[in-house]
Amino acid sequence: MTTVDDRPSAEIGNRRLRKEDQRLITGRTKWTDNITLPGMVHLAMVRSPFAHARITSIDTSAAKEAANVIAVYTAADFPDGMGACANAWPITPEQVTPDHLPMVGERVACAGEIVAVVVARTAAQARDAAELVDVDYDVLPAVLDGLEAMKDEVLAHPDKGTNKSAFWKLDSAEAGTGGDVEEAIAAAREDGIVIEREYRQQRLIPAFMEPRSTVVDPTGEQVTMWTATQIPHILRFLIAATTGMPESKIRVIAPDVGGGFGGKLQTTPEEFITLAVARRLGKPAKYTETRSESLVSAHHGRDQYQKLTLSATKDGTVTGLKVELIANLGAYVAIVGGGVPVLGAWMFNAIYKFPAYQFNCQTVLTNTAWVDAYRGAGRPEATFGIERIMDELAAEVGVDPLAIREKNWIKHEEFPFTSVAGMTYDSGNYEAATARAKELFGYDELRAEQAARRESGDPVQLGIGVSTFTEMCGLAPSRVLGSLSYGAGGWESASIRMLPTGKVEVITGTSPHGQGHETAWSQIVADRLGVPFEDVEVLHGDTQVAYKGLDTYGSRSLVVGGEAVVRAADKVIEKAKAFAAHLLEANADDLEFSGGRFGVKGTDQGIGITDIALATFASHNYPEGLEPGIDADATFDPDDFSFPHGTHLCAMEVDTETGQTRMRKYVCVDDIGNVINPLIVEGQVHGGLVQGIAQALWEEAVYDENGTLVTGSFVDYTLPTAADTISFVTENTTSPSTTNTLGTKGVGEAGTIASTPAVVNSIVDALRPLGIHDIVMPCTPERVWKAIQSAGSHDGETTTEAQPHFDEAAPNNADPGSTGEGNAQ
Repeated sequence: MTTVDDRPSAEIGNRRLRKEDQRLITGRTKWTDNITLPGMVHLAMVRSPFAHARITSIDTSAAKEAANVIAVYTAADFPDGMGACANAWPITPEQVTPDHLPMVGERVACAGEIVAVVVARTAAQARDAAELVDVDYDVLPAVLDGLEAMKDEVLAHPDKGTNKSAFWKLDSAEAGTGGDVEEAIAAAREDGIVIEREYRQQRLIPAFMEPRSTVVDPTGEQVTMWTATQIPHILRFLIAATTGMPESKIRVIAPDVGGGFGGKLQTTPEEFITLAVARRLGKPAKYTETRSESLVSAHHGRDQYQKLTLSATKDGTVTGLKVELIANLGAYVAIVGGGVPVLGAWMFNAIYKFPAYQFNCQTVLTNTAWVDAYRGAGRPEATFGIERIMDELAAEVGVDPLAIREKNWIKHEEFPFTSVAGMTYDSGNYEAATARAKELFGYDELRAEQAARRESGDPVQLGIGVSTFTEMCGLAPSRVLGSLSYGAGGWESASIRMLPTGKVEVITGTSPHGQGHETAWSQIVADRLGVPFEDVEVLHGDTQVAYKGLDTYGSRSLVVGGEAVVRAADKVIEKAKAFAAHLLEANADDLEFSGGRFGVKGTDQGIGITDIALATFASHNYPEGLEPGIDADATFDPDDFSFPHGTHLCAMEVDTETGQTRMRKYVCVDDIGNVINPLIVEGQVHGGLVQGIAQALWEEAVYDENGTLVTGSFVDYTLPTAADTISFVTENTTSPSTTNTLGTKGVGEAGTIASTPAVVNSIVDALRPLGIHDIVMPCTPERVWKAIQSAGSHDGETTTEAQPHFDEAAPNNADPGSTGEGNAQ
């Protein structure tokens, strides 16, 4: 474990306004679509309207004759290829992974797939000409649903012979981290409680504010790509790896990026096509998607069927948990798409002391948009499942949902605690977070109001939803990722340059897209080096400036990238100490560093670190054997994940006559370790809450029977606005992480992970007296009303509209030859 630095701080914990906000909020920045280069051409993509079809012919002649069209290309024009969208996490050696080419020439596997590109002098002219490209298709049968895909009756990729991509299992008995789950369930069937539930994680669309955009300039010694991405370093590597271009000849720049939520954690067909066209023409080229293109063809998230079997004693003490997932990957296995559902393997057990556990995941291919990380990536899915079924256990035992959780959760004095899934939770205090949340929420008072409404037969019932969650943040360490066949490491890099004028440059390998890195990193460095906050400049997102890094996703930036910044700053201090001793003619052991100044103990002699930077720049007087300069680099590879946690409480009013729901109150108390900037934390939590609540109430990507996305605009894909939400009550308790010296834990995804089950639990809690124990998300008024109308007609089974069931499609019926065993670590 790492020792947490508890020195007094002038900056850490300060509610600094974000440095970035002035340019971001006013739009006076360099978004990718703002970039205009001399001689630049514009691209428009020709996309398939069909989910599955054979291309019989493509006629580009009319498009080529259109005004100001420079070229029209199909896959046939690039016989050596354009590169490929790679899968960086094959979860088993036998994983079925279709080739994902940027442009297809023979068969499309999902609607929105690119079959041609038009190049013109303006974007509007390119889009107009794209309408003139005449493509003949022979439409093929399409499979769109994960359960249907399990049957292998219609194949998403006929050449693969199956829709089943990979089967992955983690078993506590086999891993030596717990008992046999089948024995636990069998024992509970004899003398205990067994609860089986099926849950549906609907398909979601990241819907970031800034559509994806790419500009490529091939006219120098290097090819430079500006692109709205979360992963400039990984993108550069994969361009080189799949095109054969020398990596040293590729520069990728992520300028200010307008949101991502996992949706820009990708190498996209459009990036490869823009690169190929720019190189072919020898001209700068730009592509910016329309919003409808983004919704149809950018990757989607979630889309899981879950079956959970929980066993317990009669008093509600859990004894076992078995999880079976069918995860729809869409038409292709995306960059980490196959691994996203597997991340849930370590989180379904959550904060509870399950003695036995088994996780089974079958990934499948369908003729839908490819699925990959969406805010939380595997952890929201797991948290939803376990928090929903813990409410079911409470109902079965006849106790309060918080009581059943407290009975089974890890106590604060038991940390560090190794879970049944093999994860070591370093710190936490679920009791403290829950007690504070109950106090802020007015839990007992709302329960009393709920009882009164039930007693009076009020048509508007009150429900109280609980979610006590934990998550794992910052994919790490690299050795464990390697054992799981993950294609990258878990480290992060930072550099600090001490400029002779007294200013400081921080170069970080993380690549922000709204998180506030420039502010938080400035606070860390100002605090560590004792320099003014305003004198710190943070550089990022350019592979030629920040030449080494693994970018931003999975709430890794602060706990991994921030710690790298700390270690670089400490190296600067250590290097400066030798120069200070020389300049002060003192023994280095007699020096102490505080407030940006080295002082000789017991004297008033001293020198500032910025003065040392100037002195080493001049290099007129420095110690023998040392190189001039006190700049430093550091790379940090964590020993483990960090594990934030929290208690979220939601009160919902449900009109039993109309199905209308209204949020009455929402309180969350999160423990994210030490806080660098409370203002940034509040913003992250608020944004995360809205996304999680939106999954519970509003958002869903829907295909019709032909594979056409019918929620292809914001008219149909219902994103919430500020008017749709309420003011949240947020607070923090603190149990510092021991995996980094800052004592921090991730926060970027916490709100999304915890809020969805809290909201659904509250709606179900309001309706449970009617015999309703589930409503499939999103819980729209129509679905709630239908559940109420059919209440009691299914003998306690799910009382929402008909949904497909797991039954024979359960993942443990998969071909055992494709099994990959989980590494419980």
